[in-house]
Amino acid sequence: MTWKHRWPRLERLEVIHAVRTTIAAVTALLLARLLKLPEFYWAPITTIIVTQSTLGAALNISKQRLLGTALGAVMAALLVTYAGGNTVVYGAGILFCGLICALFHVERSAFRYAGITLTIVMLTAHQQPPWIIAVHRFVEISLGIVVGLLISAVWPESQTATLSGS
Repeated sequence: MTWKHRWPRLERLEVIHAVRTTIAAVTALLLARLLKLPEFYWAPITTIIVTQSTLGAALNISKQRLLGTALGAVMAALLVTYAGGNTVVYGAGILFCGLICALFHVERSAFRYAGITLTIVMLTAHQQPPWIIAVHRFVEISLGIVVGLLISAVWPESQTATLSGS
């Protein structure tokens, strides 16, 4: 059946999913603002990512995301502090994150978050020292992960919605 033969309609489970994701994102946004985090928008962005999975899947991958975020934040702060922030140092940082993840046999999602966090800390203009920026990114992203997991635990997604939406 083609699009022009189907009438638009809202599926109940999709509406619930949209409301659940919205509540989670707004909660993360308000908490990040309450904590006066400078780039508060990372919390709701991360929450949106986390709430797109079931609790079981989100819990497993969130451990990897937290690990990767910590690795990327620490690596970026070390590199900017001791080696500067040029393109070669940035490339070395991404490579080191990948090698550390491979060495410890962590999932690629940890490397993905390490690379994202390293990029945010190293390549955006900041007025504060790199360690402060690294801590802020870790807290913002971690807050988003925690809020997403809590919403997923308190308001689990219907198995039917998960199967049709994943």
